[in-house]
Amino acid sequence: MNVPESWLRSFCNPPLSGQALADRLTMAGLEVETYAPFGPQFSGVVVGEIVSVARHPGADKLTVCAVSTGNGKVEVVCGAPNVRAGMKAPLAVIGAKLPGMEIRKTSLRGVESEGMLCSARELGLSNDHSGLLELSREAKPGQDVRALLGLDDWVLTLKLTPNRADALCILGVARELSALTGAPLEAPKIEKVFAKNQARHAVRITAPEGCGRFTGRVIRGVNAAAPTPQWMKERLERAGQRSISALVDVTNYVMLELGRPLHVYDLDKLKGPIDVRWGRKGEKLLLLNEQTVEVDDSVLCITDDSGAIGLAGIMGGESTKADEATRNVLLESAFFFPAAIAGRARRYNFVSDASHRFERGVDFDNNVDGIERATRLILEICGGEPGPTEDLVARLPERKPVAMRIARAQKVIGVPISADEMESVFSRLKMPFRKEQEKFVVGPPSYRFDLEIEEDLIEEVARLHGFERIAAHPPRAALTMLKTPESVRSAHSLRERMAAADYREVINFSFVEQAWEADFAGEADPIRLLNPIASQLSVMRTSLIGSLVDVVRKNHFRKVPRIRVFELGRVFLRDAAAPEGPLSVAGLRQPLRIAAAAYGRAFAEQWDGVERAVDFFDVRADLETLVAPLALRLEKAKHPAFHPGRCARVLIEGKPAGWVGELHPKWMQKYELPQPAILFEVDVEPLLASPLPRPQVPSRFPPVVRDIALVFDAGTPVQAVLDAIQAEKPAIVRSVRLFSLYRGAGLPQGKKSLAFRVVMQHTERTLTDAEADATRDALVALLGQRFSAALRA
Repeated sequence: MNVPESWLRSFCNPPLSGQALADRLTMAGLEVETYAPFGPQFSGVVVGEIVSVARHPGADKLTVCAVSTGNGKVEVVCGAPNVRAGMKAPLAVIGAKLPGMEIRKTSLRGVESEGMLCSARELGLSNDHSGLLELSREAKPGQDVRALLGLDDWVLTLKLTPNRADALCILGVARELSALTGAPLEAPKIEKVFAKNQARHAVRITAPEGCGRFTGRVIRGVNAAAPTPQWMKERLERAGQRSISALVDVTNYVMLELGRPLHVYDLDKLKGPIDVRWGRKGEKLLLLNEQTVEVDDSVLCITDDSGAIGLAGIMGGESTKADEATRNVLLESAFFFPAAIAGRARRYNFVSDASHRFERGVDFDNNVDGIERATRLILEICGGEPGPTEDLVARLPERKPVAMRIARAQKVIGVPISADEMESVFSRLKMPFRKEQEKFVVGPPSYRFDLEIEEDLIEEVARLHGFERIAAHPPRAALTMLKTPESVRSAHSLRERMAAADYREVINFSFVEQAWEADFAGEADPIRLLNPIASQLSVMRTSLIGSLVDVVRKNHFRKVPRIRVFELGRVFLRDAAAPEGPLSVAGLRQPLRIAAAAYGRAFAEQWDGVERAVDFFDVRADLETLVAPLALRLEKAKHPAFHPGRCARVLIEGKPAGWVGELHPKWMQKYELPQPAILFEVDVEPLLASPLPRPQVPSRFPPVVRDIALVFDAGTPVQAVLDAIQAEKPAIVRSVRLFSLYRGAGLPQGKKSLAFRVVMQHTERTLTDAEADATRDALVALLGQRFSAALRA
C-alpha cells in the first residue's frame, strides 16, 4: 500500500524525519518497503507568466515569449502550440536540472533563449507533450513549481502481512504511528449529515452468514459530471489510485482514508429492492472491468429483481454503475465476512481493492462513519440532497476477550517487561482492557481481526516495546551424544550410497497424476486430494516409479544423454489395519521407499571403450551395492510397470521388499521414450538393518579351482541351482559362481549349458587333487539328482 507522507502527517505528525518514521514502522511490523519521493527529480523550475508572444523571425513553428519570473523578465524561444499571453507555465531557468538534461543559455535560429517553458513530459510528470503544462491562475510568478504542485511529498510503500488489514488505510497507519511515538492522533471529524428528504431504497439480507451489515443512503440531484478537486486527485494519485470520476473518486478516497470500501449505484437503474444473497448456478454478470462471470451458490452477490448486479465485497456490475448522466445515487457501505469473500476474486483471475480488504477483515463498526464521510464529500463536490441513512444489521462478528498472562509474555519475549509497560501498550493501542491478578484481559477492537489468542497480544507488547530492544541470545541446550549402534544405518547413508553410484537425488511431489498410478502401480483407487494445487496432481502416490519416469522423460526431452536419478520418499497406501499415530492417519500406511531410474548410456562419454545402453544388469549391480551387506535375491514375477520378461521381485534376507525391471514397452511408447529405462523401487525399512561383521580365519593355504559345465533344462532357474549348491556344499567349498550361459548348436532342443567356477580351500592344510576332484564329483552328483543335470560333453 502507498501512503503519502503528507496525508499521513495530517493525521499524526510526530517530530521524526521521514526516514526515521519509516524505520519505526518497519521495526513495529509494518514493513516499509520503500521510502521515496513521489514526484520526478528536477530543480530550478519556477512559475513563469507569459507576458507577450511574438513570431520567431527565422522559424514558422517557433515563438519568442517574454516571460515574467517575478523578479524580472526573460526571453524564451518556445515551440508549444498552446502558448499564449497571460498563460502561466513551468519555466526552467538557466542552470535548471530536468530529467536527462541541464538548461543552458542557447541560441535557436539566431534568437537567444534564456530558459525553457516545459510540458508535463519534460518535467517527468507524464507522457503528455502536446503543449505546455498550464498552471493555475493563482500561481505566483517565480514560485517554485515543486512546492506549487506538491512534488516534494514522499511516499511510504508498505509491505503488509495478511493479518494487518487494519493498516490498509491512512487512519490505520496513523493509529499505529500514534501508538509507537506518543504523538496525538487527529482523525478526521465525521459529523452527521442530516437528511433533506425521506428518499430510501429497500434492502434485505438473505445471507446473514455472508453479509452481516448493510448501510445505505440515497442522494438525489447530484451532478456526476462535476470535476474532482485537485487536492483529492493528488492524494489519490500519490496513494496509487487514478482519478475516474467525482463519485468514484469519493468512494476510493474514503476507502484509503478510513479503510471503508464503498460502492455507489445509479438509483434509477436499480430494479426493485436490493437483496444480498448467494448466487444461483447459471447466473451471469457483467462487471465494471468489462469481464463477464458466471456465479454459483458459493459466491455472495448483490442482486435486485433483474438478478445479480454485483459481486459482494469484490466489484460492482456494469448494469447499475454511476456515470456522468447519473442524477440519483445509492451509497452502499456493507460488512462482509472474510470467509464469504476469500478466494472468490482469484477464482475469476483478478483482485480488487475491496476484495483485498474484505477477505482480510474490514472494521464492522465504521459503516455509518463511511457513509457520513462520503455523503459530505459528495455534497461538497457534486451537490444533491441526501436522504436518511439506513443501517441494516443482521449478524456481526463476536469479539471475545483475550487473556494474556504477564509471566507468559515475559517468557515468550525473553525480556522482563513490566506490567506497567504492558498496560501502557494496550492504552496506546486504544484497546479496552482490565487487569486481573497476574494477567490482562483485552477486548479486541472491531478493526483488529488478528487478535484472537494470547500469542497475538504478546506480539503487540513485543512490537511496541521494540523488536530492536530485544537482545539476540543464541539458544543454549545441553548436548548429549546419541547412540549410533552398528547394527542400524540411517536413511541418509542410503542416499550417500546412491550418490556414490553416480545417481542424482530428486524430490518430487507426493501428489501425482492419476494416470501414473494406473500405469505404474496398477492402482485404480488411489487416495484423492480434496483440494489439489493443480488439477492433474489429484491423487497421493502409491509408488515412486511414476515420478521418476516423468523426471527421465523431461530430461530426455532436454537432450540429456545419460540420466541417473533416485528418490527417497513416502508412498501412501490404504490399510485398514494401520493404527492412528502422532504423524499418521488411521487406515493409511505411509512407508518410506527408495527408487532409482537409469536411462541412456551405461557410462559417461569417454575416448576409450565401446558405447552401450544401460541394461538390467547394470541397475541390478547398483541395487546390490545399495543392499550390501544384506542378502539380495531376485525372483521372476510380473509388475504392471515393467517388461514381463525383464522384471523381478526383490527379496532382502528372503523377504519381499520391492521390484526391479525394465520399463514396459507400452509405457515407453506412451511416454515417448525411444529406449527402455531401468528402474527399481524397494522399501527402506529392511535396508536399515546392518548385520555386524563376522570375522573369518583366512587360510594360509592355496585355493583349488575347478570349473564345471552342466546341461540343464532351459527353464531351470540359475538361482535355484545356486541355492541347492549353497545348502549342501561340502565344507571346503568357499564359493560357487556362474561364469557362462550357453544356448545353441551342440545342445539338445530345450536345453542350456551352465558353467560354474568352484573355489575350494582348507584352513589347516593344502588340498590334494583327489579331494578337489571328489568334491567336484559330489556337486555334479547333487545337481544331477536335483535337476537331472549332466556334464556337458
